[in-house]
Amino acid sequence: MKLIYANLFVASFALSLILTRFVRNLAARRGWASAPSSHHIHQRPIPRLGGVAIFLSFFAITAVLWVASSRWKLDLGFSPHIMWYILAPGSLIFLLGLYDDLYSVKPQVKIAVQIVAAVMLYAGGIGKFNLPLVLGLPGMEWMTLPMIIVWVLFITNAFNLIDGLDGLAAGAAQFAIVVVFVFSLMSGSYLVPILAIVLAGAVLGFLPFNFNPATIFLGDSGSLFLGFMLSALSLRGSQKASTAIAVAIPLIAFGLPILETSISIIRRFLSGRPLFSADREHIHHKLLERGLSHSQAVIVLYGVSALCGLLSLFLLRPGIGVGATVFFILGIGIWKGVKHLGYHEFDELRRLAQRTVDQKKVISNNLAIRRASNKLASAQSFHQLCSILQEAFETNDFGGYQLSLHPTSAEYPGATAQELVAEWWKGKGHSLGDDLAQCNHDDHRPTPAWALTLELEATGKQRCGHFSLYCMQGEGPLLVDVNILLSEFRIALANAVSRMLIQQAQPEEITEEIARLPILVDSLGIKGEQVPAFGLESA
Repeated sequence: MKLIYANLFVASFALSLILTRFVRNLAARRGWASAPSSHHIHQRPIPRLGGVAIFLSFFAITAVLWVASSRWKLDLGFSPHIMWYILAPGSLIFLLGLYDDLYSVKPQVKIAVQIVAAVMLYAGGIGKFNLPLVLGLPGMEWMTLPMIIVWVLFITNAFNLIDGLDGLAAGAAQFAIVVVFVFSLMSGSYLVPILAIVLAGAVLGFLPFNFNPATIFLGDSGSLFLGFMLSALSLRGSQKASTAIAVAIPLIAFGLPILETSISIIRRFLSGRPLFSADREHIHHKLLERGLSHSQAVIVLYGVSALCGLLSLFLLRPGIGVGATVFFILGIGIWKGVKHLGYHEFDELRRLAQRTVDQKKVISNNLAIRRASNKLASAQSFHQLCSILQEAFETNDFGGYQLSLHPTSAEYPGATAQELVAEWWKGKGHSLGDDLAQCNHDDHRPTPAWALTLELEATGKQRCGHFSLYCMQGEGPLLVDVNILLSEFRIALANAVSRMLIQQAQPEEITEEIARLPILVDSLGIKGEQVPAFGLESA
């Protein structure tokens, strides 16, 4: 049997070499070439019908072998029933891709045709082996068809998605085909290994023309066909398996296209972009942005594909801790790789996870600000107001605040036109002054990393000043909902300040407020003789 495998591989390889050169030259003469666009790497028109050569090579060798096995009564598993339900949907997917290469097909139409092909697999018994039971879901046999459809859609489009660099999709498919071939040998069936080895020869015959600089592209006819055949062969090859290893091996073997597709879906969903939109944020684009050449990026991704294939083969002989070790290595590699690629969408996911861990502290800080907003509604003096503000911010990440009031005589008749300033710094206490410069030059004033300034405008539209919050840390999450500060807290503070400014228009009330300042200063631990008045003057 080894000789048959070798001969089939060589025959498919040779035929693919001849057909790829022929298709390339024919497409170039006829002008069937892909013009460069914003999301493409190449800078000149290149034929993209390489899938035609791969499909014809695979189909021709398979047909000859089918006829030979029937004529000489060879038991190679080439029953008309099985072959029909593999080659027919495979041909349908190829024709879909070919039409898309020559013209254009909407994503919805592609998905619909791929679903039809998946149903054809199911109808032919391909993958109809109680898949839910393999996954430990007894009583859920009705899920077999939906799971097969999802698998076919995912793998078919995954190989289409990574077809962005010369030789990448075909090379990644080659590593996956090797795993399918080895895995299917364990089942004792001849059909899947034969189809896999013929497909491997066809892909290898195409690759010399597809390496950088490519003279022909795989095209949708090739990438969709390869993805579909790999999904179908992996389903057929694992039918006799009785454990979850039958699912784990193909998942790991197809690691690169699965990872690329998963990342693309997640980042486009998080960014609010269409899932089928084209962009230049794929893994291979990220590698190019980091200074790798075209060939270097492909070699790196070949290494990833080879590693995934090797890890999947370890599961063929599971021992104590083998499965856990494989998934641990894979998980660490994915985490490190995605982090190195610098996807901002995943930075947001990490921030969300950290925010979830810190949610209790966020709630506590939000409640403190909400309570302060309620208390400000009943505050009757600047003494109370400063105490409320200090209580609201002394337990969160803000290191201080500055309340600067600059009432106008037009909006607050009788109030002082001089700017009134109060500051508080965590661990330093309060500072009061009759002008902003005086507070800013105090020796005790720390240097904040950044500030959030709220313009204070009361309900009656009177502008009365601004309130600045200072944060001492330049990095790390701010464990408070800024929307609360911008809405209810800002309004409550503006109304409280406006109410007091109106009250202070009466000279006797201003005198009384000045008399209370020493009490405020003493309660905050500041020496009264070192602190100037708050700027409250009689009219």
